[in-house]
Amino acid sequence: MKHKILIATTNTGKIAELKAMLDSNVEWLGLTDFPDIGEVVEDGKTFAENARKKATEYAKAANCWAVADDSGLAIDALDGKPGIKSARFSGAMEKDRTLLDSKNMQKVLTLLKNVPKENRTAKFVCCLCLACPELVEGSSPSEILIEVKGEMKGKIAAEPIGENGFGYDPIFFIPELNKTAAQLSAEEKNAISHRGNAIRKLKPQLEKLLICCRADNS
Repeated sequence: MKHKILIATTNTGKIAELKAMLDSNVEWLGLTDFPDIGEVVEDGKTFAENARKKATEYAKAANCWAVADDSGLAIDALDGKPGIKSARFSGAMEKDRTLLDSKNMQKVLTLLKNVPKENRTAKFVCCLCLACPELVEGSSPSEILIEVKGEMKGKIAAEPIGENGFGYDPIFFIPELNKTAAQLSAEEKNAISHRGNAIRKLKPQLEKLLICCRADNS
């Protein structure tokens, strides 16, 4: 019997990336499988705090393991902004994610209008947390099973380039590849992205947990 794990996000791009890389023998669920669960308020001061809160609260509400991420863009010239406010940086409340992404990118480009190319350094950050609804001896806090972090460094381009990816990908330029994240294929992006790096840290720890669980249940 496959272990059930909830991917605690409504972002289809994040769900696709997690499923593609965490190819363990797991029954992956989404928040659409739990329509009665309310949205968790992300009021943490860091990516790690938000990921931890989402994972623990969704795990308890769904009564199964839950993996949650909090991620975003940190721009040096903007003192780390948009940071944890990346998803709603423009202040818009658009349901259309493509339109929301466009407005967020436009705000960043406007704020960096007079910033020279060499000072447009930035990084994507992703914190992942896996939690379970029950108390687990030896864990601290007791319901948190795994926490990891990944980063991807680059610069902010002068304008959006590329059609792939989501979020700020079209304006995130990777000098080593001479491309934006939106010009990469899904496989190319997963190989170097902040989320990909976090998932690569999570995967072996998750597989070890699953082996232990199957042994306990056998």
